Amino acid sequence: MTALFKKRTLKTEKVEVKPVEEVKKLVELKSLLKWQAPMRPFKKRDREYYTTIAAIVFLLAVILLFLKEWLLIAVMVALMFVAYVLATVPPEKVEHEITTRGVVTGEKTYRWEDLRSFWFSRKWKEVILHVETKLGFPGRLMMLLGEVEEKKIKEILQKQMEYEVPEETFMDRSAKWLQKKVPLDKE
Repeated sequence: MTALFKKRTLKTEKVEVKPVEEVKKLVELKSLLKWQAPMRPFKKRDREYYTTIAAIVFLLAVILLFLKEWLLIAVMVALMFVAYVLATVPPEKVEHEITTRGVVTGEKTYRWEDLRSFWFSRKWKEVILHVETKLGFPGRLMMLLGEVEEKKIKEILQKQMEYEVPEETFMDRSAKWLQKKVPLDKE
């Protein structure tokens, strides 16, 4: 009975605690590069672009009408509306920043531990920085460079992660083929 009421002693280990100043020195927040650029690539479209999209949607809607696919018709009309809005409304500017802790875009910080690799691409004479993340969402950050030099960003990011252009997938090749065969507007 005395074994039930016996006091137990816990073994403790000494843990060295670093002063707050030392911890701050290790991850001191410092801006390496900061710039503003549009949120997405933008190209002013002409009337031919809208009529081409409307003709394609109309033809597909007629086919789907015979198949009685009402939901697919509604989805296509919604996508046509999104394409119209994206082509007419210019994007707003967003601030991007590379710091000692990671990449800040749209007031959200992505730490270096969460970032995998980066590369550059071009669309409509705009340079886009792609950063692959280890996160489920977003899987990839895409930032326009605006007036900032590609070389400058490459120097900073290569110190933290790998510069790696991914191989083209089947979907990439299919999209390029379709874009060549069915051009929506003139270049």
